[in-house]
Amino acid sequence: MAAIKTAIPTRRFDAVIVGAGGSGMRASLQLAEAGLNVAVLSKVFPTRSHTVAAQGGIGASLGNMSEDDWYWHMFDTVKGSDYLGDQDAIEFMCREAPKVVYELEHFGMPFDRNPDGTIYQRPFGGHTANFGEKPVQRACAAADRTGHALLHTLYQRNVRARTHFFVEWMALDLIRDADGDVLGVVALEMETGECMILEAKTTIFATGGAGRIFAASTNAFINTGDGMGMAARAGLPLQDMEFWQFHPTGVAGAGVLITEGVRGEGGILINANGERFMERYAPTLKDLAPRDFVSRSMDQEIKEGRGVGPNKDHVLLDLRHIGADTIQKRLPSILEIGHKFANVDATKEPIPVVPTIHYQMGGIPTNINGQVVAPAGDGSQKVVNGLYAIGECACVSVHGANRLGTNSLLDLLVFGRAAGNHIISQNLRARSHKALPASGADFALDRLNRLETSTGSEKVQHVANDIRSSMQKHCGVFRTDALLQEGVREIMKLDERRKHVSFKDKSKVFNTARVEALELDNLIETAKATICSAVARKESRGAHAHSDFPNRDDENWMRHTLWFSEGNRLDYKPVVTKPLTVETFKPKARTF
Repeated sequence: MAAIKTAIPTRRFDAVIVGAGGSGMRASLQLAEAGLNVAVLSKVFPTRSHTVAAQGGIGASLGNMSEDDWYWHMFDTVKGSDYLGDQDAIEFMCREAPKVVYELEHFGMPFDRNPDGTIYQRPFGGHTANFGEKPVQRACAAADRTGHALLHTLYQRNVRARTHFFVEWMALDLIRDADGDVLGVVALEMETGECMILEAKTTIFATGGAGRIFAASTNAFINTGDGMGMAARAGLPLQDMEFWQFHPTGVAGAGVLITEGVRGEGGILINANGERFMERYAPTLKDLAPRDFVSRSMDQEIKEGRGVGPNKDHVLLDLRHIGADTIQKRLPSILEIGHKFANVDATKEPIPVVPTIHYQMGGIPTNINGQVVAPAGDGSQKVVNGLYAIGECACVSVHGANRLGTNSLLDLLVFGRAAGNHIISQNLRARSHKALPASGADFALDRLNRLETSTGSEKVQHVANDIRSSMQKHCGVFRTDALLQEGVREIMKLDERRKHVSFKDKSKVFNTARVEALELDNLIETAKATICSAVARKESRGAHAHSDFPNRDDENWMRHTLWFSEGNRLDYKPVVTKPLTVETFKPKARTF
């Protein structure tokens, strides 16, 4: 590849969206249908974005199976978050949920149906009626391929709306001016290695999560924390990054997700003795307790010697009693996953499962309009002009310390739509682009040149794999002070090693080595944010289970962590405990 010149081509749009998953395409649809000139960048073809892997459903209190209420959904979400979620944002999301599901239905999404034609809803972990009294069926699903159906529906609507897609492009870094306003991104075409400035009046990050910082993950290889990396390098904070959800049911040894919908349809977890052990840990909700709770219960069974297999390192998910017909109708993908990744026929034998990294609750801090916010210096928060973040890369915060199942797809839809509506209200078409600073692209191009010219001895894959191994070892289901301290030291050493990576094969098709080296810069920022935030939080809350501090400490730790890349600095801000219109849900012990 020829040396990169600072004069690179520029294209102008009203809005540039980085990421073509559920949130990115929901926002782009809103904007394109309003007549704005919209560009969407994606590292993969839009329908291969990681939203496609979502299986279980979208939470919404439609009440099609039995009585339900958005207020009960809000209670379940606040309690599920271990009271770290912001209650204004949670109320907004739960109130909007039925609206966005009915919108999707009108877009043509093929939901499963009841005999009367209404949308079928299945039970799901942590979903209850009347503030925890009994389970309720709230998950709107398309078999066990809900994300697949969602992504294809949104893509087709975007094509109709003439959204401009940049497929197999990677955003490198933000362009900001002297006022701190965001004016677009520098992007790389992955096939050719050529760079371009995509100038925008508004930039939206919808880049998804960063589950590839862990060795065992349900996440796709593209989930490398690109939005978080770009935000951190631009001096913006990352919020609540210590909270990572372990999904209870990843296929043992493979990490592939087995949806909670299996347990919603009646599947149960059993140990080596054939015992349904969740009855001991959560007498009311049993196998449908929230994910952090089920993951810790499984880990406890394994630690106490009741694990299955030669190494007693997993448990079993049994769905034989559900019946082959129901499995084939409601859970066809799970049948296929069982065959391909566990070599079992789920209609005849249980599937080996183990808790596996699945979802990040933290991300780039935003308000309920999707606008990125940062500390103003006087204790308040200020909006970063021209920058929005939505979906898993954002922290609004509706998930707090632990996400309730089905709220991920709901988050994408509600806040993708909300960001779109807020941008439309800004009357972008009538506004002109701000002038790009002469050096706007230099930071991204310097980073690329450093990789191109590096003579270091480190290999990208070796450093990336060591990050994953270290995070898996030091920042797992159960954490201790000693483990976390050691993890911080290792990750900082890996950050130094990252600065000396090089790749020899510069002619590689699709520049795979180059892209992986750029992704490594994002992985390390996310890993540092996670482990530095985790070592500082001296309590157990939600997915952050700290063996040295086993209790939740509302007096000292009912607050959001803010991590800054420069100097690994930590700051904090209060949790919003006042909802928009209803009474505050006061913290209580979480029992199920």
